[in-house]
Amino acid sequence: MNPILLDVPLQLETDRLILRAPLQAGDGDVVYEAIRDSINELKQWLSLFQTIPTVEETEIILRNAHVDFLKRESFRYLIFHKDTNEFIGTASLHAINWKVSKCEIGYWINTQFSGKGYMTEAVRELINLGFKQLKFRRIGIRCESTNLSSRSIAEKLGFKLEGILRNDDLSADGSKLTDICIYSIIK
Repeated sequence: MNPILLDVPLQLETDRLILRAPLQAGDGDVVYEAIRDSINELKQWLSLFQTIPTVEETEIILRNAHVDFLKRESFRYLIFHKDTNEFIGTASLHAINWKVSKCEIGYWINTQFSGKGYMTEAVRELINLGFKQLKFRRIGIRCESTNLSSRSIAEKLGFKLEGILRNDDLSADGSKLTDICIYSIIK
């Protein structure tokens, strides 16, 4: 089947969270605030956030993510607390290869919500989406070897460390070579 014909939910729900596609007016504002508040942590791991984007730039990022969602090239979800509607972070299925039936998961969290298990809960839901609805056979997580929080999420959710690629990429700030961990879970 052509992936464009797949019915992919615009919203997912867990016990504590709502994950929804970035398509509502004003999403740029709330995501911008989280980036601004979390920039010191985000810039360690994400080249996209070496500086704080403007609200307009953030809105453009989100609208492009929605276009990619519609084209079935990646599925980014904004994560909100179910009870308070507070924005928690984003998680996505990306690097999709429909022929091989695989993807990777990426995520970042608003620092004020770290350590409460929210991202593990959100990633677990994306794994369910990937395997049950989208019929992926492999889901991967790639992260710097020193990103212990991301590694912990992968390990808690049963991903296997396939290897560490030494000097495989540049650090988020581009200042040095870094080692990349390759995790996967397969069906």
